[in-house]
Amino acid sequence: MKKTLVSTLALLASAGMAHADGVLNIYNWGNYTSPELIEQFTADTGIEVTITDFDSNETALARIRQGGHGFDIVVPTHSYVQTWISEGLLQPLDPEIVTDRGNIAPQWVDVDFDPGREYTVPWQWGTTGIAVNTSVYDGDINTADIIFNPPEALDGRINVIPEMSDVMAIAIYAAGGDNVCTTDMDVLRATRDMLMEAKPHWLSLDYGTIDNYVAGDILAGIYWNGATMRARLQNEDIAYGYPATGYPVWMDNAAVLADAQNTENAMIFINYILQPEHAAMLSNFARYGNGVAGSEEFMDADMQSAPEIVIPEELVEAGRFSPACPQEIQDIRTQIWTELLQ
Repeated sequence: MKKTLVSTLALLASAGMAHADGVLNIYNWGNYTSPELIEQFTADTGIEVTITDFDSNETALARIRQGGHGFDIVVPTHSYVQTWISEGLLQPLDPEIVTDRGNIAPQWVDVDFDPGREYTVPWQWGTTGIAVNTSVYDGDINTADIIFNPPEALDGRINVIPEMSDVMAIAIYAAGGDNVCTTDMDVLRATRDMLMEAKPHWLSLDYGTIDNYVAGDILAGIYWNGATMRARLQNEDIAYGYPATGYPVWMDNAAVLADAQNTENAMIFINYILQPEHAAMLSNFARYGNGVAGSEEFMDADMQSAPEIVIPEELVEAGRFSPACPQEIQDIRTQIWTELLQ
């Protein structure tokens, strides 16, 4: 507590954390922002925060492209960041306000999607795998067959997140592809056929399903590791599997929109979440890693050994950081996804 207080006072004394008035509008994934962090930020800065949810990268990108949105900060996944930058939708971070990029853990600084972190800072990072209720399923949890060739016990009680990049990655790997941006049409056709054949065995394609897993209304699905951990903490039968055929590793990143109406407040917030104790608030709520060095000492002890965070050694190499695909391949993936949603 003493360390947190001293750190907060130091922040308030810095130029980038001067007490400011006004508002800040954040556009973020649903149920992903720590209320404790927002309350503390407002107390420290006087800036009132409004959060609007989205459920997929495609939804967020389409909304901002339309203009007239009123948002200041957005949180896209790494494989979409270059699209946001190339379309002029983000503005560079202000070095006079965002002074603490040195707190970013070394492996997350000179990233391919934003070299030198000119536009973005880490928000959270994690994996996408398989959530399953082990009270009704006692088989291998580290297999995509749970989703694409489901056992009778799970049939009709499966949810798939509506995030194309994650679902397509797991499906392509399960269909024999070794690259999410594969140009192998045989693999892409097999992926499409597998998805279409599996869909009748699913209950839904929905985003906010933690409570449904806890209640047992959903028994399995493609899900994120942090959300699965949150479900398990309320229902010990929930387990998280890492598909042995391959699963995505990702990082979501905070950025200031080019047409932000509250740019200074947005930059202040960006710098705020680079403080280890504040980054830990995000992790303690959403249950993901955060990419800020030194945050571990402020994180809940149960995250140090959680099976949703500590990947089994034999499955580490099956996790792959997905690149942004060339446009022609992305168009094919979008076509398959659109057909799946119909």
